[in-house]
Amino acid sequence: MTAVLPILAGLLFAVGTYLLLQRPLARILLGLALISHGANLLLLSAGGRAGDAPFIGSSGAPAAAADPLPQALVLTAIVITFAVTAFLAALAFRSYVLTGSDSVEDDLSLI
Repeated sequence: MTAVLPILAGLLFAVGTYLLLQRPLARILLGLALISHGANLLLLSAGGRAGDAPFIGSSGAPAAAADPLPQALVLTAIVITFAVTAFLAALAFRSYVLTGSDSVEDDLSLI
């Protein structure tokens, strides 16, 4: 069971990276969401096994308590991902309104 979560996180990273390399902005947005979910899953799996609540643990041993740091990092990552997703959604909508499609075109001045 301990290897399932990192493998799933790696799969989310792989699919998210594939979607980020596509041209439509909707796929880029979904790819970013999948990568962020993979990062959250990896952070939570790195936190170790679930234990008692950190401050209200039933036993006096510190090893039986859960580590609150990965949970705090995941909460912060969720908030940051929400802000970036909202910004990218606004950019995708603006691009669709101006060009009529959500596909990212090549910059012809660089060729």
